[in-house]
Amino acid sequence: MIVLREEFDDWAVLFDPDSGNAFGLNPVSVFIWKQLDGRHTVQDILEKLGKECADTPDDAETYVRAFLEDLSKAGLAGQEFKEA
Repeated sequence: MIVLREEFDDWAVLFDPDSGNAFGLNPVSVFIWKQLDGRHTVQDILEKLGKECADTPDDAETYVRAFLEDLSKAGLAGQEFKEA
């Protein structure tokens, strides 16, 4: 089980007590993490990010995909992410 511990100023830490892996999250990463429920596609996350976050950069898709890849490599996400 992965634990999300929300800290100050919307930052958070993901922690896997079994492996000891921890991963710091900025506010945008926290937003993305909260969308990872198995129902949202990468495109859904990008659309919601664009609607709810001010000044979403043009390269947001690159950031989101890199974040998902990092989570997977750290063992903090255990499934493939839906594309469509």
